[in-house]
Amino acid sequence: MTPHDPTPPTGPHGPTEPGGPGLVPFDVDLSSQEVARRAQVMAALGPDWDPIEVLRGEEAAYDLLYSGLDAEQQRVYDELVAAGVLPARGAGRAAA
Repeated sequence: MTPHDPTPPTGPHGPTEPGGPGLVPFDVDLSSQEVARRAQVMAALGPDWDPIEVLRGEEAAYDLLYSGLDAEQQRVYDELVAAGVLPARGAGRAAA
């Protein structure tokens, strides 16, 4: 049975010998695929997609997530903000 990935020859003028074929340049231009991918994403989002409204919704969700923290939770939140783990909100405190 022959192997699926046979070892390339190493004899005279093989890939490991001076004067061998070496590597062959291989370029792939993916710009047309990227344009198609972006068009498909925009089509999937639909004409009613409003990025500003999405950002407002995310801000509201964060406000709700960090609202009503007790003293210990607020302390941990402040430590995480100071460490750069969480972004600062408002005046550096979680929403009340």
